[in-house]
Amino acid sequence: MALLGKLKIKESRYTEVLKRAKRNGLCHTYFSLNGDRYTGEWKDGRRHGTGAQEFKKSRTMYEGEWKQNTRDGYGVLSKRLPSSEEYQIVYKGTWRNDLRNGFGTNIYSSSSRYDGEWFMNERCGWGRMYYENGDVYEGQWMDDKPHGQGTLFLKDGNSYKGFMKAGKKHGHGRFFYKNLDQVYEGFWQNDTPVCGMLCQNKWKTTPSLESSLIPAMMLRHAQRSSEAHTGTIPVQEKKE
Repeated sequence: MALLGKLKIKESRYTEVLKRAKRNGLCHTYFSLNGDRYTGEWKDGRRHGTGAQEFKKSRTMYEGEWKQNTRDGYGVLSKRLPSSEEYQIVYKGTWRNDLRNGFGTNIYSSSSRYDGEWFMNERCGWGRMYYENGDVYEGQWMDDKPHGQGTLFLKDGNSYKGFMKAGKKHGHGRFFYKNLDQVYEGFWQNDTPVCGMLCQNKWKTTPSLESSLIPAMMLRHAQRSSEAHTGTIPVQEKKE
């Protein structure tokens, strides 16, 4: 019994040492061996709460919410500009298990971005995509491609409103020829019209990007997430 008592005492002391060794609360900046560094909140030795991490290899920085060592909640991912100390935002929105998940905006270039829903790092749900060539698509997405009902606004003024499949016009849809004031209505297969009719535009209007804004529910969700991420992180550096 005496030996058992000694073992319990040693075990409790060892457990206490481990607890003290684990970081908890707001800590200084810690450097990893690979050059990454993190400043923010910890829980049981894991990044948990609000914090900022710089990734040396990818030259990116994440500022936002963490859960059990993964990006989870609202956060902003930025990429360091070449030959500069400045960062440019790449994505701002919600995350889950280190992946884009929920509502967010991804900026691909100065003239190309996506606003909408994400699932497991892919565009999925409702979203609007501004393409580099000036085209705009808004509607349903799946597997990172336009899929379902949507509207495609082409740079030349023409537009398509109907069904999409894996990024192509597929199913029933209307193609509006703006300059000719005509519309083709019928069925499509892999971006090719297969059965339909070309006639004058009896609707006298064409789809408008301004008339189909981001759903109000999604805007409210994005605003709440952004407002929740208002904490500041004091930067104090300390090498591990």
